[in-house]
Amino acid sequence: MVKHEEALRRLKIVEGHLRGIQRMLEEDQYCIDVLRQIQAVQSALNKVSTLILENHLNSCLITAVRGEDPEERERVLQEITEIFDAATRV
Repeated sequence: MVKHEEALRRLKIVEGHLRGIQRMLEEDQYCIDVLRQIQAVQSALNKVSTLILENHLNSCLITAVRGEDPEERERVLQEITEIFDAATRV
């Protein structure tokens, strides 16, 4: 739960940065400055993803791996594989 609170806090910061980028575009700011802000938002979102993934690995994945249901273990491991596949496609 603490990880989710940290992720939510970071997302609110990202939201503010996005509004700032919108303002920059409305005010016709220098393109490189806008791109730098976009990169900062992408980096912040990556950190949020990392926090959520760490939480998942340390809770849901461990519970499934220690559990008695082999189908559940396989399902959870497949989800992790799909997330990494999707991340490499971007």
